[in-house]
Amino acid sequence: MSTVSSSSATDVAHDALTPVPAAERVFGFSDHAALWFSLGVGLLVMQVGAYLMPALSPQQALLAVLLGSVLGAGLLALVARIGCTLGLSSSALISRSLGRRFALLPVGLNVVQLLGWTAFELVVMRDGTAAIVKQLIGLEASWLTWAATLLWGGLLLALASGTMIGLVRRFVSRFGLPLVILSLLWLTWQFGSRLAAQGFDAWWTRPGAGGMSLLAGIDLVVAMPVSWLPLVADYARYGRSAGSALRGTWLGYAVANIWCYTLGILVVSTAPQGADLVSTLLLAQGGLLALGLILIDEADNAFGDVHSGAVSINFLRRGLSIRHAGLGLAVAATLAALALDMHGLEPFLLMLSSIFVPLFGVVISQLAGRSAAELPTERAVRWAPAAVWLLGIACFHAGAAWWPSLGSALPALALTLALGWVVRGR
Repeated sequence: MSTVSSSSATDVAHDALTPVPAAERVFGFSDHAALWFSLGVGLLVMQVGAYLMPALSPQQALLAVLLGSVLGAGLLALVARIGCTLGLSSSALISRSLGRRFALLPVGLNVVQLLGWTAFELVVMRDGTAAIVKQLIGLEASWLTWAATLLWGGLLLALASGTMIGLVRRFVSRFGLPLVILSLLWLTWQFGSRLAAQGFDAWWTRPGAGGMSLLAGIDLVVAMPVSWLPLVADYARYGRSAGSALRGTWLGYAVANIWCYTLGILVVSTAPQGADLVSTLLLAQGGLLALGLILIDEADNAFGDVHSGAVSINFLRRGLSIRHAGLGLAVAATLAALALDMHGLEPFLLMLSSIFVPLFGVVISQLAGRSAAELPTERAVRWAPAAVWLLGIACFHAGAAWWPSLGSALPALALTLALGWVVRGR
């Protein structure tokens, strides 16, 4: 994989509405796969995996992980293909689907969600750092969480001042990815062995405690890849071919999501009563080093949120450069992280799904299979697709209230895809 010079044209971020020229597309299959595997790995994903137990049985939880990951990563890959084919950012895809003026609403909501995601990533890194320090030297103080937040926020600012292509091709593919894979292999071995020692057969046949159906569990798994839907085209538009963007994104993210959700299930299944995930990871042999490497990898997740958020801000305010928008978003997220904790994560995830699952059902139905020459005429508002999106949001929340056992994401997605095809091009 060739190194891209920091002074080359390919390192210049294209504004949100400008298609990336073919000559400046540098990502191949391995770049897409490495990027989305790396973005799919994180303590945040393991935390959500731990939410599946003990409500579901182990068999149900693992089935939810497999089905939700393949489906969610498939949606991600399909949008990646669209973004690569058209060379457009996620904001531009939304604009083409809903109309340039109406798109201001979902793109603005995307900026808010990316600010929230970045802040949660910093919270995860902060809490992990505090746990490592406590394990190493026994220090536990309130000022440490502030210091850790500012430390990781400073690193995020440094990353935001650089370039997205440089980070993907130099850090993620060549350095970060091999270390993260080794960490995951080690932790999987540690907790798999611990589960075997505690009695795998008894665990495997353990019934779920109830309170969550299989479809609701799939919803929770789908929520993580779906949360990346408003970002994926911002990276896929730098791909050399639509096929490699689809395959690399699907494979990279699905493998990472299945692995990390499953590891979260293993950890919570073997953890002492009342112990949190980070503390349990640290208790494993070599857990401190593995956790440290995963925390470093978590930084590129936060950078991914910041870069895409900056592209969305550039769509809203064309005069503000992507670089300056990214720096401002990194500062805002750092300040927000000082006031957040992990308890708000699950409702935050499901709220995001209610907005962006139906939104990208509409985007897929309007743009899939179209070339740039076949795109619908730009309008201020495309009322029919906009109405389908709003109906999808209503369906999602109706599902949560009236048919929770069937889930919310899948019915909302099916509705928006079907109705979106009916009004395609209108």
